[in-house]
Amino acid sequence: MKVANMKIPFSYYGSYLVISPIHRKGSDQTKLFIRHIRGGDERDSSLFAIEMLRGEESIHYDVEMEPHLLSLIATDGSGDSIKCCFSSNSTIRIKGNRVGLKLTAITGAYDYALLFPDSTWEINSFIQKRRFRLIPLEGSLLVDAPFEVDKSKHIFAYCKPDMMTEEFDLAITEYNLVFKKESNLSLSFKENVLQAEKEFKDWKEGMLKIPDAYNNGFDMASYITWSCVVKPDGLLTRPAMYMSKNWMTNIWSWDHCFNAMALIDNNPELAWDQFCIFFDQQDRSGALPDFLNDQGALWNCCKPPIHGWALKWMMERTTYIDNERLVEVYEPLKRWTNWWFYHRDDDQDGVCQYNHGNDSGWDNSTVFAKGIPVETPDLSVFLIIQMDVLQKIAKQLGKAKEALEWEHRADATFSAMMEHFWTENGFRACLSTTHETIKSDSLLLYIPLILGERLTNEQRNILLTNLLTKNEFKTDHGFATESVTSDYYRDDGYWRGPIWAPSTMLLIDGLLACGERDLAIKIAEAFCQMANQSGMAENFNAMTGEGLRDPAFTWTSSVFLIAGSLINKECVTK
Repeated sequence: MKVANMKIPFSYYGSYLVISPIHRKGSDQTKLFIRHIRGGDERDSSLFAIEMLRGEESIHYDVEMEPHLLSLIATDGSGDSIKCCFSSNSTIRIKGNRVGLKLTAITGAYDYALLFPDSTWEINSFIQKRRFRLIPLEGSLLVDAPFEVDKSKHIFAYCKPDMMTEEFDLAITEYNLVFKKESNLSLSFKENVLQAEKEFKDWKEGMLKIPDAYNNGFDMASYITWSCVVKPDGLLTRPAMYMSKNWMTNIWSWDHCFNAMALIDNNPELAWDQFCIFFDQQDRSGALPDFLNDQGALWNCCKPPIHGWALKWMMERTTYIDNERLVEVYEPLKRWTNWWFYHRDDDQDGVCQYNHGNDSGWDNSTVFAKGIPVETPDLSVFLIIQMDVLQKIAKQLGKAKEALEWEHRADATFSAMMEHFWTENGFRACLSTTHETIKSDSLLLYIPLILGERLTNEQRNILLTNLLTKNEFKTDHGFATESVTSDYYRDDGYWRGPIWAPSTMLLIDGLLACGERDLAIKIAEAFCQMANQSGMAENFNAMTGEGLRDPAFTWTSSVFLIAGSLINKECVTK
């Protein structure tokens, strides 16, 4: 994989350091920054602005990126360059050839720079809640950081090439309190590059196998998933695959399930970490936070209880999830299930509700256009499957009484769901308490297909007919999240039109559960072709296949790999 733009951040497995533009309104999209993504997406991640110097003058450069090496190449035709790699998940190494480097620190209250006797400089960043050591390995390092009252007035760091070799070599290490120089810095820059290259190659070889036709997407998805992992720290008790290292620098409590699913075949330990990490922070009430990062969690919303569905999917594909791991997850999954019935069923009718669109994961779906709280069939479906899984786990762990209770609760919830939502034209959504029907052409109303044989043949046929013909969800690229004939459809309407990876994965699984394998394969192919061409975007224009919003998303990468693997297995069997 080699790219000539910076829509995809340059980072490294386990690292909170990133090199990319700052993607925000009014920002200079051509200027690169060293960023620090601890603390999530609610704060400014910019750490240093990067400039290439010839003498004292700033010069323009083009960018080329490989998973293990970032190259900034002077545009004046000289071929002079600055190259960047990671020597570890805490350290970026920057090497210049016949050019200099200027780093401008993005500072705030109390930030200062301090020179140490070994000629290294510490930048103490109160904004980032972290310290950064600038370590000159070759050439000269000059830091301009006049101290005034209680902080440095500004912090500029200049690297100049050695007069003999015409090169400079600088390392930047992040740490919390005590600096320790890493042994990897005794290696040459080239050796660090080769080390990173091997690590990515090993990761890529462990990815799901997909058809060669999607090699471009495979390279991109492999890199994005590898580079978006951050190491355990703070609230992150396990390695965590962020949604992106652009601006969605958190993990969300349904996104992580899709990443776990893509890893379960070949990297089950990391998959289990992705699945369990939210349960490590579960509230005593049973709720899971909406999102997590190393420094905080958001509890204002949650996400849908797809965890039972995801766990079932993974259990069918691995022996790694043994009794020991089922014991680990049983009680947390039980509390998460009960939380919905105890705290999200205000009218006590046995049908749980979403209090906001964000709770569903479909933030602005038209099922919330009439007000809140809302009762929707997908929530009941997720809870039914979750209780089915809890029944299976309880039985396997010798909890026969609890297994029977889960079976009865799942059946009762299914009966209540069908009475509540099923009409002669398919499923509806309604306001809680009044049960007034909400007019909606959202794809969310077709998620019940994942129930498979719990639905009758007639019900499945009605849903499939509506999905494929009557309500016009299917495009050349997959299923739009709002019918393309809806008054609310928008090409870039978030959950009112664009194609998303999670809805695609759920519908593929639903089609398989209903015996529609050929159609499931076609939807998988359409999604893979789109992502292979448009990249691993947050979502996609349903009509054109153009990537929208964040261009480097992990759940898109994971669903691409899962869908590609399904296609590959189909090709092998034929």
